[in-house]
Amino acid sequence: MPVARFVADRELGAANRQKEVIMLSSEEIIRTVEMLKNENLDVRTVTLGISLRDCASPSADEVCGRIREKVQRHARNLVPTCERVATKYGIPIVNKRLAVTPIASVAESLSGEDFLRVARALDQAAQEVEVNFIGGYSALVQKGFTRGDRTLLDTIPEVLSSTERVCASVNVASTRAGINMDAVSLMGQAIQETSRRTADRDGFGCAKLVVFANMPEDNPFMAGAYLGYGEPECVINVGVSGPGVVKRELERAVQSGKKLTLGDLSEIIKKTSFKVTRVGELIAREVAREMDVSFGIVDLSLAPTPTVGDSVGEILQCLGLEAIGVPGSTAALALLNDAVKKGGAFASSSVGGLSGAFIPVSEDLNISQAVQRGYLTLEKLEAMTAVCSVGLDMIALPGKVDADTIAALLADEMAIGVINHKTTGVRLIPVPGKDVGDKAVFGGLFGEAYILEVRNINRSGNFIRFGGRIPAPLMSLNN
Repeated sequence: MPVARFVADRELGAANRQKEVIMLSSEEIIRTVEMLKNENLDVRTVTLGISLRDCASPSADEVCGRIREKVQRHARNLVPTCERVATKYGIPIVNKRLAVTPIASVAESLSGEDFLRVARALDQAAQEVEVNFIGGYSALVQKGFTRGDRTLLDTIPEVLSSTERVCASVNVASTRAGINMDAVSLMGQAIQETSRRTADRDGFGCAKLVVFANMPEDNPFMAGAYLGYGEPECVINVGVSGPGVVKRELERAVQSGKKLTLGDLSEIIKKTSFKVTRVGELIAREVAREMDVSFGIVDLSLAPTPTVGDSVGEILQCLGLEAIGVPGSTAALALLNDAVKKGGAFASSSVGGLSGAFIPVSEDLNISQAVQRGYLTLEKLEAMTAVCSVGLDMIALPGKVDADTIAALLADEMAIGVINHKTTGVRLIPVPGKDVGDKAVFGGLFGEAYILEVRNINRSGNFIRFGGRIPAPLMSLNN
């Protein structure tokens, strides 16, 4: 069996490199196979990064033509290659995606209308090579705007409402630079306008937009993927997800009747994450080798789906909580996030991206139900983002929430990222015509969510309108 051979070879290879002798039992091999067959272990995304820096031109026709030609040249074999590798090892690859250089820099000299043409060229190129999404309609504005940055931000609502596969991301804050509150205000307006333009789909356009602090350059997950300026010409980054696997391992341990501490459970999560990371690195290296491009990183993120049993919320229940959101949830999530990172770091020297636990409300059935039942509030979610891998993710809000309140929510999350020297990303989805308790339906892996209450709306406008920049914290002076 290919998976069994892979696990044995990789485990023994790691042992030899560390001058240790580790014998892999048949039971351990069988458990890894069970992870694939019964517990929703998969490679969530293989993302090919492509540099578009050489596509820049003062002519929109040239930029669009160069983008389509380069994407076709480098990505035309991505989907067939992923399918061959998935068949070879019996490991499902759910999504195949592209990430490109921030378009704000590639199209810097173009007009707003030309930016829209570039976005449509990206969408068409992604469709031609049959990938799910293309990320990189992006700008890095944590310290200020260039002309191209500002044009990109202004065109986000039109782009996300008129394209199918293009995803946008904007980095408005960093620990080194502080928080660009002018950009935060503009993103509040962009989110509101994108929601309005996609009202017939419950504001779905906002699901393709992430606002970041400390945005990573090698994140393979959408909607925040882009190819950073320090990355190779072409690179394969892989996102592996296994909340169902972690949950089942914890259930086995708890049901064994042995007396366990939280430290013991952390060790189980760590060992499971080690195995999952090995699977991800195998796929990443194999796809990169076949396509003759660089291998980048494995992002070991517990990214849930709307499927029962594939939930971060259910993992927290295995740790003894009645539901995600009750007191103790932040501590349990911190334990989970830390153990996942430790297991991944031990398994591979190429762990990157976000790597940890995601809590996207609509994409996790258990979390969505916790919102419906009143266990989980917006304030509790914000507290939990201080210890997980992202921020307020895939959260449906009442359509009546104003742009300044949205911007203030963004600012709060950016502050958590800046002060804690971590990535925080925000996907807020105001749903036009719906209010607290109503359901927003996005479909597929995006799932559905009950709309959360936002208290004290229309109370933050004066703060947001001061604008300017919240200075970087003292910890940024670490040279």
